Amino acid sequence: MLIINAEDQQKLLNMSEMVENVGEALREYSAGRTTTPVRTVLQLEKKEGNAIFMPAVAEGLKSLGMKYVAVFPENTALGKKTINGVVLLADTDTGEPLALLEGSYLTVMRTGALSGAASKYLSRADSKVLAILGTGEQAIGQFEAIKAVRDITQLKLYNRTREKAEVLAEYIKARHDVGVSIHSDSDEAIRGADIIVTATSSSKPVFSEALEPGVHVNSIGSYIPSMQELPSNVIANADKVVVESIDSALEEAGDLLIPINEGKFHRDGIHGELGLIISGQLPGRDSDREITVFKSVGLAVADVAVARYFYEKAIKKQVGQKISLDTISPFSPKMEV
Repeated sequence: MLIINAEDQQKLLNMSEMVENVGEALREYSAGRTTTPVRTVLQLEKKEGNAIFMPAVAEGLKSLGMKYVAVFPENTALGKKTINGVVLLADTDTGEPLALLEGSYLTVMRTGALSGAASKYLSRADSKVLAILGTGEQAIGQFEAIKAVRDITQLKLYNRTREKAEVLAEYIKARHDVGVSIHSDSDEAIRGADIIVTATSSSKPVFSEALEPGVHVNSIGSYIPSMQELPSNVIANADKVVVESIDSALEEAGDLLIPINEGKFHRDGIHGELGLIISGQLPGRDSDREITVFKSVGLAVADVAVARYFYEKAIKKQVGQKISLDTISPFSPKMEV
């Protein structure tokens, strides 16, 4: 079995390739060619943490596995990452474990790639101004993926803690020729933006201002029914609301469930799944004045497809650490005497 750590993944990553990779996974999912159960979330009350288990198989993509990811917001005070996890990839022909991948970096980049795919099909082609609300670990993946599909020239950042926004701003400016501004008010940050990303752990809407015509929103932070990053009126007034999985969204997405429970939105108002837009079965953006929203809660088939992507590149480039899980047993038919 191959161990592929975060540093290995960073060496192997090509974000344009990954956007295409998750697009294929979404196409397979929406075509009914995967088995992707709604994930199991275990909530730990003492530490306000969540442990999430996400299995999936997409035989057409040779992708079988499961992601375990833990989100513990209080880890920041301990000087540790808030998101930790691993992804197990197995062989679709034999069931044998092929690789174990560090899951935090994979999750960040997979989530970014999902927003990149959504932005490719739902944002205006001339989008240049990106606003990101929330500058934690997810923000880098969001910027990299959206930059891969749109010519972003200006980045507007908002975070409750300005210092974290400043760290991200310096990281981006050191690597990209993009103008970066930091805003103390979230409504100010989204004004004039062509694409907005909400990447927070907030349980309440993170901005209040009405959206301008032509804006596309990627909401990727909230993933349980009690979390709501977007004001209910944003969902109610959007021209198109798109999700990865209608079943998962109606089970987990507070950004949809809360407006539904308030009577401001109906589940039938969901335009459809992104995979159907990618495959051409549903229209994406129809006009430059449409307001579009992509609500993401994460989809396990995208994780195992990305794991397969990294695994195949690691084998080709001889990256990663090989280990053996085999043990000698008196019951093993291969035991030599």
